[in-house]
This record gives sequence, structure tokens and C-alpha cells, in this order.
Amino acid sequence: MYRHTLEVAPKGERELVMTRRFDAPKALVFRALTEPHLVKRWLLGPDGWILSVCEIDLQVDGLYRYVWTHAERGEEMGMGGRYLEIERPDLIVHTERFDMSWYPGSAIVTTRLTEAAGVTTFEITITYESTEARDIVAASPMREGAGASYDRLDGVLAGLATV
Repeated sequence: MYRHTLEVAPKGERELVMTRRFDAPKALVFRALTEPHLVKRWLLGPDGWILSVCEIDLQVDGLYRYVWTHAERGEEMGMGGRYLEIERPDLIVHTERFDMSWYPGSAIVTTRLTEAAGVTTFEITITYESTEARDIVAASPMREGAGASYDRLDGVLAGLATV
């Protein structure tokens, strides 16, 4: 299996765009992004963290909530938001706000899935309230944490494809 990598790039004044390809049909990728029992298997970030709370009400105006817990230190990091638009299996738009915000304000996250020849391109555009917030996130280790999670998602998708 070809190993894809996460690409992260600024766009405009307030956006970050993350792009990754997965060797799976977009219907499976959509499921893995939206079904709590699957999300808990891959959305972990760096080693040592688990997704202890994963609540998803996947409908327009529905809420989601994630809480990560560090297995050894007992630290927690939580975030959540509201779904603004859903077009299965192509598009999810939601708000994002961390409990203890490490960047100013909140964000709007647009996830688009496109498929060609069994490979799904996953593009996330995150629009922040300010250039400052976008630059704080761009300078953080977010790329490594997200990259590790999406690498785990490869394994979850491979398992789903064989079922």
C-alpha cells in the first residue's frame, strides 16, 4: 500500500488547508470520520493520548464533543462544536472551539472528500477568526499530531475494507 502524507498549507489571510489521500472509497472514509466507535480508534494525536469522550450527533445543528486524556499524566484537552452543513459522503462543515483555547477565538472547519480510482482525497479547510490565530496553529505541533492520527486512520480503513 502506498503511504500518503499530510500536507498543510496556509491559504489567504485566515485559512489552513490540510490535504491527505487514503486508499479507500470515500464512503468508508466518511464513516471513519463520523462514527464514534471508529473515530475513537484513530483520532488520538501523539502517543500517550486516548480519545476518552467521543460524542457525535451528525445532523445540521447537531453537536459533537471530543475529550482527549493523557494516559500517564491524566491531563485532559476538550473541544467541540456544531455541525453547519452535511452532504453524505462528500462534505462536513462544523465549528470548532477548544475548552482551554490555545489560539484566539474559534474556527469553521470544512471537510471535503473526493474519490478517483478508489483513492479518496481528504481536504480540510480551517478558517480562523484572525491571521494571528491561524499563524499560532500553523506554528504548533498540530501537523505532527494530525499526521499521526491520519496514519492510524489508514489502518482503520484497511480493516473496514476487508470486512
